Amino acid sequence: MAQVEATTERIVAGGAEAVFDALADYKDTRAKLLPGHFSEYQVREGGDGEGTLVHWKLQATSKRVRDCLLEVTEPTDGQLVEKDRNSSMVTTWTVTPAGEGRSRVVVTTVWNGAGGIGGFFERTFAPKGLARIYDEVLANLAAEVGK
Repeated sequence: MAQVEATTERIVAGGAEAVFDALADYKDTRAKLLPGHFSEYQVREGGDGEGTLVHWKLQATSKRVRDCLLEVTEPTDGQLVEKDRNSSMVTTWTVTPAGEGRSRVVVTTVWNGAGGIGGFFERTFAPKGLARIYDEVLANLAAEVGK
């Protein structure tokens, strides 16, 4: 079983603290950022960064829907980590300054992939598909913090 990784990043207008706060706001802002691939969004505990427990379904393809129950931690400044209780999937959001009034946001998701031929296709295609989905989230984030 090989680890699969998908990464995408974007420079957004807005200071690192404001951008991070928007990402960490699961109660209000985060739901606005999610494209149609996400459904059944629900904050079950907390709602602001560390200690949040959030649920959603992620439809990565027409046939593949992942039921996610994510525990949120903030291991370091500018970093949110979402660990799925239902799988090996871990998504890390990192926000750093990128010049005057701009921030660099990097989102990386890793999980233990399948073995065999199915695993080959997963390692080949899933990272690109997931990166496209998270690129939509980052575009929505840029629009939200740029208001």
